[in-house]
Amino acid sequence: MNSSFARGMSRATELTRSGNLGDATALIQSLLQGQPAAANSYGANSYAEGQFADGDVIEGTFTRLDDAATRPNSTGASSTGSTNSGPSSIFGKTAARKVRKGLGETLRGIAADGMPQRGVMTPMPLDLPDGAQFLSLTHSGSHGRRDYRLYVPVNQPEGPMPLIVMLHGCTQSPEDFAVGTGMNAQAEEFGCLIAWPAQPQGANVQKCWNWFRPEDQARDCGEPALIAGIIGDILRDHPADPARVYIAGLSAGGAAAAIMGTAYPDLFAAVGVHSGLPVGGAIDVPSAFAAMRSGSTGKVRPMAVPAIVFHGLADQTVHPGNGDAVVAQALQSRPGLKRVHVTGVSDGGRTYRQTRHDDAEGRSIAEHWEIDGAGHAWAGGRTGGSYTDPKGPDASREMLRFFLQHTRT
Repeated sequence: MNSSFARGMSRATELTRSGNLGDATALIQSLLQGQPAAANSYGANSYAEGQFADGDVIEGTFTRLDDAATRPNSTGASSTGSTNSGPSSIFGKTAARKVRKGLGETLRGIAADGMPQRGVMTPMPLDLPDGAQFLSLTHSGSHGRRDYRLYVPVNQPEGPMPLIVMLHGCTQSPEDFAVGTGMNAQAEEFGCLIAWPAQPQGANVQKCWNWFRPEDQARDCGEPALIAGIIGDILRDHPADPARVYIAGLSAGGAAAAIMGTAYPDLFAAVGVHSGLPVGGAIDVPSAFAAMRSGSTGKVRPMAVPAIVFHGLADQTVHPGNGDAVVAQALQSRPGLKRVHVTGVSDGGRTYRQTRHDDAEGRSIAEHWEIDGAGHAWAGGRTGGSYTDPKGPDASREMLRFFLQHTRT
């Protein structure tokens, strides 16, 4: 993000938080339309020069993603399926689209630390096998409370089971995310416990995990401490294997999963990040906008656990370059891995490129799945949930395969 745009967004945030929505609205509209803003409207300096230092003008208008629109990517390929729940989807790329949501309403959401998203759909009812449990539980601790669901499969192996923690995207719920990913069905096949933490609107108006706030990016504070507390409760009360705890998430949940893998390498054996962002990709609302639009390298801080990353190359909500950055963080402390490239076509017709980084024993330490034509949605997901791309490949199954290679020592 160039300095003039950064100053403009910072000033708009200040105006919003002070309740001056009119000036904030005018300022952001000027920034997005590439028009100069009147200095006397926003203070002594003009924050809306509208143009980057390299001459690139911001494109698009504020949109609310209310439908599963087909969107062109940068090469002209189309993306089908629902557009998903990143921390921000207010930067539309098509200038001709009409504003569907009042900018004042959008700004009120930003003022409450919530990034606007399309409305929540009602998921299909969960169809549980006879004998399976989908428990409703609550963690309470020194850092606060969070509700969560826990799937306990019928198919239980002897001894402790692997535990997979699934962090939903913005506007989603644990139930919606469970339907869309189909991960509970994978749990039956592989004999795993699946935890589904819930982010309430009281923490973020759009129910996003607050990946972009410094207080939610470190060990033993904020949301990371709450999620770790949920895991501690499950390890205490259920037959979960502490050496096989994994975490995955979508969009804002993917960014939060990356944070957890970095903050708690002693807790997790591996991490899955779908359409997410690197650790330290943003520190506030303006930098979140920039990371979503253009990508971010994040902090120069290695992720000490294996990681699998999925990203659609037609993603209009979270720039695909963020997936590159997550993989780079996972590789920082692991030199000497063998790189293996695989191309394929899913059963639904999606072409993809899988880049593996294998150790000397042939285990995949990091994987990057880049999916042609896919937008901001869970690959291979079920249509009964929001933000899914049923055309595949099957991210849930591939994540389970990747996870179960790894045991924390």
